[in-house]
Amino acid sequence: MNWLTRMLFNRTDLSSLNTGLRDALAHWHSLAQPELGKPHFETRYVVLNTETSGFNADRDALLNVAGIAIESGVLVPASSYAAELMPDAATTLMNLLTFCGRGPAVLFNAALNRSMLERGLEKHLGVALDLPTIDLYWLLPALFPEHNNRPVKLSYWVDLFGVETFKRQHALGDAFAIAQLMLIAKSRAIQKGLASAQNLIDLEQTHRQWVRP
Repeated sequence: MNWLTRMLFNRTDLSSLNTGLRDALAHWHSLAQPELGKPHFETRYVVLNTETSGFNADRDALLNVAGIAIESGVLVPASSYAAELMPDAATTLMNLLTFCGRGPAVLFNAALNRSMLERGLEKHLGVALDLPTIDLYWLLPALFPEHNNRPVKLSYWVDLFGVETFKRQHALGDAFAIAQLMLIAKSRAIQKGLASAQNLIDLEQTHRQWVRP
């Protein structure tokens, strides 16, 4: 089942949502798009991560979601969100959207994580994950080609830079590790004159085109 089929047949009847959820969703839709040309220290980045039952975005289930903010260039562990999807998936996902605002969002391996989030949001809230996204899976090799110029597993970068977290293979634990990697990436980007989220998005896209045959 492709994304269009899922959208047509799984679209949520928003009248089934309670008033609080409908109001929160309307407020999120009303938020202004982020100014991606602002300097990093003026940009609120939100690291998103998921825990799933497997690695097939079409077949496996979304179990947990997590987010952690980088504000004014600083990782803020207290500014975080983590919850199990069930038993109230709509509320869990709406709270995650509220926490994110309009991004930009930072993920590792967005092909899986973003796909799982998009499927959950379409099913439970009838909304697309309309956020500008930075995928460290591609950005880190673009910034650190002297170590590895092709995408590799999260564990490679975690071990390389000595990143520590309270729990691996855990939605919030890995989000905390990814957030630390984002700070490392941002520091290298600034050294290279890449001063904004848009610069990082452009570099990621360029590297994707260069790596693929």
